[in-house]
Amino acid sequence: MQELYNWGRKNSIWPLQFGLACCAIEMIATAASRYDIARFGGEVFRPSPRQADLMIVAGTVTKKMAPQIVRALQSMADPKYVIAMGACAISGGPFKQGYNVLKGIDRYIPVDVYIPGCPPRPEALLHAFMELQRKIDEQKLSGANKAAHLDSEQPSEFPVPAFGKHDLEPPANLDVFHPPTTRARLTDGIVRAEIKARIEAAAPGAKIDIVTNGGPSQQHSLRVDNEHACDVAKLAA
Repeated sequence: MQELYNWGRKNSIWPLQFGLACCAIEMIATAASRYDIARFGGEVFRPSPRQADLMIVAGTVTKKMAPQIVRALQSMADPKYVIAMGACAISGGPFKQGYNVLKGIDRYIPVDVYIPGCPPRPEALLHAFMELQRKIDEQKLSGANKAAHLDSEQPSEFPVPAFGKHDLEPPANLDVFHPPTTRARLTDGIVRAEIKARIEAAAPGAKIDIVTNGGPSQQHSLRVDNEHACDVAKLAA
């Protein structure tokens, strides 16, 4: 019964007719005659979320559009799936530091498959579609590893963000979005300190500092004095 159930679901995934930016052009090409996603059971893109199983977030997600995406997903019946198509939907892409662009749709809704690229080609979307089919084919109907839509403890609906005074509130849905913790950042600091100590032992006399780069990312890096830069580069090679 499980094999038959999964076979039926994986071969009748109906995508939602929903495009946001330039990635939607590649998504349209995937549905056209040359690539023909209907060969994989995608069939015609549905105009209503009530008739769709799959939301392809294709394009740049602005903060004004984010609540509408969550509402559209709420309207889809279980089981439902999400593909984040392109760099913008995954992380904000080239607009990552923009004040009006969401840095990844997975801040508010769960994503099943990510497609890198700017924009990804139709072949990449077909590959993601087949990856989703593989995931569906491996889902269990019972037991500890059963599919999320069959688990009553897994959320099926997600809070719609509201426009606050300065930004969306909440800034992320912590039920699905798990940013790096303080422990992880501390671990990164220990790793950098170990790398610094190893380089100093291998290149005696080298002056190495851990510095914080400017910009919103505030990423750390190692700075080496000019006299020992070549020696350190040879160690890295």
